[in-house]
Amino acid sequence: MYAMLIAVAALWGAGSGLLLPRAEYRLSVEPEEAWRDACAEGHPFTGPARGWIGGARCVACATAVPARTAPGTAEAEDAPAARLQPSAPRIQPLVPLITALVCAALAAATGPRPELAVWLLLTPFAVLLALVDRAVHRLPDQLTLPLAAAAAALLGLAALFPGDGGSWSTALLGGLVLGAAYFVLFLIHPNGMGFGDVKLALSLGVVLGWYGWAILFAGAFAGFLLGSMYGLGLMALRRASRKTAIPFGPFMIVGALAGVLLGALAAMP
Repeated sequence: MYAMLIAVAALWGAGSGLLLPRAEYRLSVEPEEAWRDACAEGHPFTGPARGWIGGARCVACATAVPARTAPGTAEAEDAPAARLQPSAPRIQPLVPLITALVCAALAAATGPRPELAVWLLLTPFAVLLALVDRAVHRLPDQLTLPLAAAAAALLGLAALFPGDGGSWSTALLGGLVLGAAYFVLFLIHPNGMGFGDVKLALSLGVVLGWYGWAILFAGAFAGFLLGSMYGLGLMALRRASRKTAIPFGPFMIVGALAGVLLGALAAMP
């Protein structure tokens, strides 16, 4: 039963990870843009969820590339450049692997408690946020704000079932506290802390607060520690200076994951 739960969680993670490239490509835009409506060749995105779910290339570009055309052949030299170029980045094999491993770890740590369903539902969106922030150094409102509301609502639903391992009221307070703490840091040093990080802190605070204040502090501290170590490492390698901006969202998310795993293990009967 326990092994089956972990296997199902890993399959969910791998499957959801395969669907992220399209959304990553569409959201990896400059701050003044909302998202991409079309691929690099101008084809409007279509498909499930209004074109947000799918592979890296749009259907039109995928079908336009001849199956037997290879670089360096006479056919390739005669073909239009648009037919030989993908409309978006290729699928990264590490993405579904990472989502699968994260979901499997969450299942192993949480067990058959109702909040596991919440963690599995939120994981693909957290990975998507990390990918977008890494690519363009922004955390889009289309993800951060709905994620905070979804985390609060889903954990409230989980609290209605027997056997949960956390506290919904502490989760709500945790979101407010961590969001407020990041907002203060943003006011003190706006060049070093983006407002997208403040919005992301709301959802991470809800998730970490579910397992209590100690876990909230541990997860938030882990995010700062990882981000600081990364920045110091870049400076040591002379690839960055003290004024170089780095995407902080991925470190916040990894720190929150560490906190949730620790809290889930501590809540084990």
